[in-house]
This record gives sequence, C-alpha cells and structure tokens, in this order.
Amino acid sequence: MARAQRHPTDAALRALRAFGLAYPGAHTKSPWPGHADLAVDDKTFAYLSVEGEPLAISCKLPRSSALALMLPGATPTAYGLGKSGWVSVTFTDADVPMAMLQAWIDESYRAQASKKRVAALDARAAPATRSPRSKPPRSTPKPKPKPRSTSTSKPPRRARPAAR
Repeated sequence: MARAQRHPTDAALRALRAFGLAYPGAHTKSPWPGHADLAVDDKTFAYLSVEGEPLAISCKLPRSSALALMLPGATPTAYGLGKSGWVSVTFTDADVPMAMLQAWIDESYRAQASKKRVAALDARAAPATRSPRSKPPRSTPKPKPKPRSTSTSKPPRRARPAAR
C-alpha cells in the first residue's frame, strides 16, 4: 500500500485530531474512505480529512455558524447538515487558524455530547472552582413543602334515605 503524500496542513490536522480526542468519550470514526472523523458516543462532532490531503473540517456550530460562514471559503456542510448549523472549510496551505478551529471543535463537541459528558468536561476544566452554570450553594436549608390537604372543595355527599 502506497504511503500518502505529505501535505503542508498535515501537522495542523494531527494537532486538531489530538485536541479533539482529548475530550471525554471522544474517539475516531471512519464511516467512509478519506475521513477520520471525531465522535462522542458514536455521534460525529468533527468531520476531518486524512493526512496527505488539504485540511478539510466540518463542525456543528449552533451558536457561531452565522459568523463562521462569513469566513472566506466557509460553506454550509453538504447533505443538508448546513441547515442544522454545520459549517465546512478547507485549508490548502500551512497557515491554519488553530485557535479558531479548536474553538469550533469545542462548540461542536458540546452540541453533540450528552449533558453528562459536557458536565465531565466542565468539571475537568475547573476542578477547584464550581462550574459557571451551577447554582451557588444554599446558606440555609430548603424549607419543607407543606403537606397537601386531603379534603376537596366539594361539600360531602348526603346519605340517601333508606328505601321503604
């Protein structure tokens, strides 16, 4: 089997794949040739090209897709995925905006992963502090709810007179 040619974007591709695989439960998934995608619980969160080809990436960006689509070369992902906020872009030279693509991978992971996985990620990111989404601790115990009354608002039924 012939070894793939080196491409100027191969180092960036390897770095992005390693970045994505560091997320809780992340794994590679290759549904068809020419892809080595990132997934969590079998849900793809980043479609990535393979080494030897220009770096191509597609991510689900529910919050920033409109902004991402303003970038040169960015397009809605094919096969109807663009309707759900998926954005694709291809880079042919070594000048790859790594910080931006890492932010895309992060947003896409959070969109595709379960709440439990995202909570694990947040806990790992700030172990000494609480998550910014969590509620502050209560200073006093929560009051117990009052017991419900078993009576109804209707008056009690009258007994029928005995039949003669």
